[in-house]
Amino acid sequence: MLEQTEGADQRRQIALVVYPGFKTLEATGPLSVLGYASQHLAAAGRPGGYDVVIAAPEAGPVPSDTLMSLEASVALRDLGASDTVLIAGAARIEDALVRETALVAWCRDSGPKVPRCAALCTGSFFLAEAGLLDGKRAATHWNYADRLRQRFPRVEVDADAIFVQAGRFWTSAGVTAAIDLTLAFVEQDYGRDIALAVARDMVMYLKRPGGQSQFSTLLTGQMAGHGARPSSMKDVLSWMDERLDQPLTLDGIATAHGMSIRSLSRAFAAEIGASPMATLESLRCDTAKALLLDTDLPMKTVAFRAGFRTDEQMRKAFRRRFSLSPRDYRARFATAGT
Repeated sequence: MLEQTEGADQRRQIALVVYPGFKTLEATGPLSVLGYASQHLAAAGRPGGYDVVIAAPEAGPVPSDTLMSLEASVALRDLGASDTVLIAGAARIEDALVRETALVAWCRDSGPKVPRCAALCTGSFFLAEAGLLDGKRAATHWNYADRLRQRFPRVEVDADAIFVQAGRFWTSAGVTAAIDLTLAFVEQDYGRDIALAVARDMVMYLKRPGGQSQFSTLLTGQMAGHGARPSSMKDVLSWMDERLDQPLTLDGIATAHGMSIRSLSRAFAAEIGASPMATLESLRCDTAKALLLDTDLPMKTVAFRAGFRTDEQMRKAFRRRFSLSPRDYRARFATAGT
């Protein structure tokens, strides 16, 4: 479970490390997350934010694996102190390891001094080559997991994780997982509210289980309700979410919003893509997941607070939706950062 760091209102110094052939999205995705986070902090009148520099073996334009290039403002050898360093991956990572010996040397010498040193996707190969992942759990793109395991047998490769923390070293899975990891950093630095606001901007999951799709039901409906009806589905979702501990029924929901059951069901199908009662279960699962990740409450208490009649009802809902029990969900994901 992520804990917000001390000095949460202070600005963070972030370095993104790229090199010829880096994966574009592994650079632009995290840059977008950090930029949105700074904007939301400013809009909320809160101090803090991210000062980002792009570093490379040599300063200047750095070509990616697409037509896009990024301008590195500093050479890696001149990179100053940073709160976090993000190292992008590459599709031809074995070639990059041979070519980018300066980056491997930087990882070996400077990586242990960085409070958060994160390797994105196949960027984990650089940390492994520098010996920094020996005896540690690490993630990478599933298609490269066997190669990482074979090349670095002392690394405990988790091919299913979205991202992994091993002390000050973080590693992530495929390209979009770089966004998940950066969102986790925003949550750790400035809180869940800022991270959730960024996730909404990017139409992203705030947290998703490795290999499983986790999507906030409230985010699904955040853009609903642009029609003429006074009580939009967005309003209904919020109303339901505020009453999860109550025995809500389909008739009760419809009556509370001046709608027939048939009209309510049609509106949910059109705007949410699910029935009202299926959506209610999703909301309860969302609440249960947050409690499982953020608290040590017993299962019966989690189930009660999320609005399930019993912990067995919650267990069946989790099995249907995530192929995991609530206990397994907590064991697997609440400890993913340890």
